[in-house]
Amino acid sequence: MKGEATVVKHTGSHYMLSRLPDWDLFPAVLRGKIRLKGSSATNPVAVGDVVSFEAEVPESDAPMAEAVTIVNPAVITSIRPRSNYVIRKSTNLSRQSHIIAANVDRAFLVITIDYPQVKLPFLDRLLVTCEVYNVPATIVLNKCDLYGPEHADMLAAFHDIYEGAGYPIIEVSAHTGQGVDELRDMVKGNISLFSGVSGVGKSSLIKALDPSLEPRVGEISDAHEQGRHTTTFYEMYSLATGGFIIDTPGIRGFGLVDLKKEEIALYFPEMLEAAQNCRFTPCTHTHEPGCAVKEAVEAGEISYDRYSSYLGMLEEEGKYR
Repeated sequence: MKGEATVVKHTGSHYMLSRLPDWDLFPAVLRGKIRLKGSSATNPVAVGDVVSFEAEVPESDAPMAEAVTIVNPAVITSIRPRSNYVIRKSTNLSRQSHIIAANVDRAFLVITIDYPQVKLPFLDRLLVTCEVYNVPATIVLNKCDLYGPEHADMLAAFHDIYEGAGYPIIEVSAHTGQGVDELRDMVKGNISLFSGVSGVGKSSLIKALDPSLEPRVGEISDAHEQGRHTTTFYEMYSLATGGFIIDTPGIRGFGLVDLKKEEIALYFPEMLEAAQNCRFTPCTHTHEPGCAVKEAVEAGEISYDRYSSYLGMLEEEGKYR
């Protein structure tokens, strides 16, 4: 039997596949070494990849090949071209890259203003990566039930910065259910990536979307994504109300991959717009006279925090985590 299916789980050298939109899980392994042209990622096959496979089935099931249940591991023979993907580089000395997910309709970046306090450079790296690889991004502001009057200015400033840059923000609370119905409608019928740092309540939020799910709680360290015997913790879940979620445990570091310094500003939407009026092209927006981006920052039209994140990306990768 030959067919195509989507990778829904990857643990070491073993995979789980499903012929989406059906949820019919079956195990698989790789045939030899599969490498994608031009890719240096430690994982050639990622959750969300559509792959071709071969599997043995009993003769009695052969006429119903589309409906058979595959028990023994199938063999992944090739990977279909990706529509998009999200990739990160480890922030340790190895600088190895790892594909978080492929073929996603939207990335939901879960953050908290406080408990833990948001790290804007980390969020900006995630957003830039989504821009580079054509993944629409929505910012999910969780734990809104914990924010009091003392957080009002911080919340307003956050909305101004990121909505001003063109990113939708949805405020939610996994504890009270605020915004959960709206979020459930947004993921329905799609393949969605949920990502964020440890402690933002992402697993609780996924469980609020579908109480039958038991997402893994954990954290991805750089050491977990090195070497031949890599163990990954990414997994896709099927929602009872429709749609699929790719869950990633908390990520500690997020380095940019295959992005030249002169290209970084192109993936800050607000800077890209302002840069059309720069005196020089190309412009690094750091020292050039007549730089419209620097003028917009000084005028408060572009967030200084976002501009600071941009400057950090121009410097050594390991500085911001």
